[in-house]
This record gives sequence, structure tokens and C-alpha cells, in this order.
Amino acid sequence: MKKKLTCILLVDDDLPTNFINERVLRKIDCTEKIIAVQGGFEALEYLKSTDKEKHPQPDLIFLDINMPGMNGWEFLENYNQLEEDQKSKAIVVMLTTSLNPDERDKASEIPQISAFLNKPLFVDGVKKILQEKFPEYV
Repeated sequence: MKKKLTCILLVDDDLPTNFINERVLRKIDCTEKIIAVQGGFEALEYLKSTDKEKHPQPDLIFLDINMPGMNGWEFLENYNQLEEDQKSKAIVVMLTTSLNPDERDKASEIPQISAFLNKPLFVDGVKKILQEKFPEYV
């Protein structure tokens, strides 16, 4: 039996997208827990939680770029201000529906961003991320 990630955090204001993304992750069966939040503020609150049993630190964060209130870029700025034990060692994957190449270029310049995918998630894209970033789990 393959080893699973402890937790994956989905950060997207679009409920149908979170639903589809959760279904893809459950189909792959790659994690013990999937947490879906509707924005950057909620994601930061989750990461700041001291109850690590109820709120385990994510191994992987799928982060939407364009969200109201706090977009993905702003989330990353705030994420960098968190205490080291709150940041987790998560791999951050940016998600977008945009075709704007400037977003992809900007993402490539930010060290915390490990990959850039179009949304919603699809099985092959997630498996590729897992193979590249978590080879011991595949």
C-alpha cells in the first residue's frame, strides 16, 4: 500500500471548483485529509491554528490566484510573515483559469511556488506534481 500525504489544502473562492478538485484528489487517493477553504484569509487562519490534530499542516497547497478579498499573491505575502511552525513545509501549486502569460512568469519568480496548473485539477496533472515533489508517496 502506498504512503499518503497527511493533508492537502485547497484555497479557492469557487465552491464548484473546490468540489471538483476534492473529487480528483479522492480518486487518486493520495492524502489522508483534504481541507477546502474559500479564500486567503481562511487559509491563513487554518495555518495559524494550534490544534494540529484537527488542523494538520498541509503537505501540499493548491492556491487559486484570482480571489476576492485576498488573492493568491497577497496570500503568499502574508504566508511569508507567518511563524516558521505555521508555514508548514508545504509545496504550493498556483491554480488559475487565466491565459495571461504574465501570471505564469510572475509565479516562476516566487520561490514558494513549485508549480502552476490550470484549474480545475485533473488526475494527470496532480499525479505529475506528486511524482516530482513527493516521489516517496507514488
